[in-house]
Amino acid sequence: MTSLDKPTQDAQQDAHDARAVTEAALFEAFGGVRGMVETVVPGLLFVTIYTINKDLHMSAIAALAVSLVLVVVRLVTKDTVKHAFSGVFGVAFGVVFAMMTGNAKDFYLPGMLYTLGLALAYIVTTLCGVPLIGLILGPVFKENLSWRTRNPGRKKAYAKASWAWGLILLAKCAILFPLYWWADTTQLGWVLVALKIPPFLLAVYLTWVFLAKAPAPIDVFAEMEAAEKAEQAEQAEKEREAAARSAE
Repeated sequence: MTSLDKPTQDAQQDAHDARAVTEAALFEAFGGVRGMVETVVPGLLFVTIYTINKDLHMSAIAALAVSLVLVVVRLVTKDTVKHAFSGVFGVAFGVVFAMMTGNAKDFYLPGMLYTLGLALAYIVTTLCGVPLIGLILGPVFKENLSWRTRNPGRKKAYAKASWAWGLILLAKCAILFPLYWWADTTQLGWVLVALKIPPFLLAVYLTWVFLAKAPAPIDVFAEMEAAEKAEQAEQAEKEREAAARSAE
């Protein structure tokens, strides 16, 4: 290996490490494969049972029950429960809406409204200069909000990713809301289940692409720890000097 090859290989290794860190952070933030399964199963169970027997109460109770089971499994395995809990709340709101109106399609309405609100949040926060995806991933990358003022390349990547999330979710809403008005419950349900994972995977992939090419995050926790150690060392040095003077 020549001296010219080593910097190239080091740069490639650094790029590979950055991609690996980004992948791990995205999986942690969005729940990974297990989180995706937990978002799909309750709605899939609801629409399956409703397609078979058109029983709103049985479909709703089954969906809520499986959501609770997923939370219990997380608790038993001592795994993070935030994704499972969010699924329970979403299903619970859907059950309440559907039971109140007697319309099975309303089981899906809270989730659709949430998707619309989230899409608008991604777009509005990006226009305001504080892209939502940066607020979500900043703590995961241990950079908090340092990207806003100290890392413009990373802020640009977060803005691109937030635009991607917002537009993808808006496209999803553009498909689902007309179906809510015009299609029957089973048609809406199966389309919604089909659109659960692909748009999500596309948004995550684009986020990974943008962040993998962005500058590395600034680890503000490491900076604070280093500053604290430096302060302690300075204090210890002052104490030694004071002790030496008093000994004289």
